Amino acid sequence: MSQAKIDIELRGVRPAAVAGQFYPGDPEELASSVKSLLADAPRGAGPAPKALILPHAGYMFSGPIAASGYARLAPARGRIKRVVLLGPSHRVAFEGVATVSASAFATPLGLVPVDAEGLRQLASAGRVSVNDEAHAHEHALEVQLPFLQTVLADFALVPLLVWEAEPEAISQVIEAVWGGAETCIIISSDLSHYHSAALADEIDSATAAAIEALSPEGIGEDGACGRWPICGLLQAARRQGLRARTLVLRNSGDAGGPRQRVVGYGAFVFEEGTGR
Repeated sequence: MSQAKIDIELRGVRPAAVAGQFYPGDPEELASSVKSLLADAPRGAGPAPKALILPHAGYMFSGPIAASGYARLAPARGRIKRVVLLGPSHRVAFEGVATVSASAFATPLGLVPVDAEGLRQLASAGRVSVNDEAHAHEHALEVQLPFLQTVLADFALVPLLVWEAEPEAISQVIEAVWGGAETCIIISSDLSHYHSAALADEIDSATAAAIEALSPEGIGEDGACGRWPICGLLQAARRQGLRARTLVLRNSGDAGGPRQRVVGYGAFVFEEGTGR
């Protein structure tokens, strides 16, 4: 991946594009929904993870799986000040990693400021481009924000969409903004798409095994819609000495959808100090 070196001047707000579709558009209903999902999720023990892979479908389908990961961030509520959020571009094709020129993202719960310094650091090194068109109607990042707004206190966002890019190039982007305890990295990705529940379980189990092994080569083309950013995280996690664990592995059929044609969802955490 090769990007021209640019200087990013952030202005304006990226409005909520899928409120009322993927999640409730009413602020009170949304706040209640997210809090309920988090209350039902097991908290787990130990420190908050450094990185997570979480799904991005409608809350009625993947909300409980996403909540199982976000509940693990509760111990770091006042500590995490920056979230590096990567997901696949579903609507616009491009090469590499793209950010947005907006200074904030809006949801019904308020504004999430963009980390201007982090983006300028990536842009000045030629690691990302600006693609407002790709971000305008993309749900992959947006659906994560109400969870983050609820679980964390004040934080800034490094919003990144990925289309065609080599895992090594993506891993370099991630490591450039790896930071310390103040930074959390989240990959927004569903797993397999539109197989029978039985076949989806088989594919998703193989993908989960590859994630736990920090093995990007083990993730097939139909293993995850966010395969590129996942593979980039796995390479970075391997170098940084993290260990990955599966929290939940389900599909849309488990949430009442048709079992002949499902989408897979998984929640995975990456913990520090326990590398392979």
